[in-house]
Amino acid sequence: MPEETLSRQLVVFSLGEEEYALPITQVHEIIRFTEPRSVASSDPSVRGVISLRGKILPVYDLATRLGVEHADVSEAKIVIVETAEDMAGVVVDDVEEVITIDGEQLDEAPTAGGRGIDGIAKIGDRLVVLLDPEGIVGAAADIVASADAPEVDDLRVAA
Repeated sequence: MPEETLSRQLVVFSLGEEEYALPITQVHEIIRFTEPRSVASSDPSVRGVISLRGKILPVYDLATRLGVEHADVSEAKIVIVETAEDMAGVVVDDVEEVITIDGEQLDEAPTAGGRGIDGIAKIGDRLVVLLDPEGIVGAAADIVASADAPEVDDLRVAA
């Protein structure tokens, strides 16, 4: 990741004991958790779909995608994320804050992190994992869209 001198605003949320963030420019809104209508999918992170003001959006369990433990979903929130091509919801435990960070507070993500991680933000003594919306939602959307393909069982998104 190139050094950036510009500041960035992030929406920080929790999943279990860990903190993650998404760029505020790609967070459309945050809503209370409502149980999504289930849909058939070979991807275990697909929770289903919801209707948001007449638009049907897929909802993903972000903890399952990232392989982390999380709290009871009845207290969860759904963060509506915009990607270049679509919108989707991701289930998070709680939304903590909106923060502004400078470029020097952001480090590159370890290469083992996969395509869903954009960097690590150092905020005081906290490390917040900055997620790439295209990586966490785009890859899953590809799997949902290809659910009719016979080889879909062979596809697993690395989190």
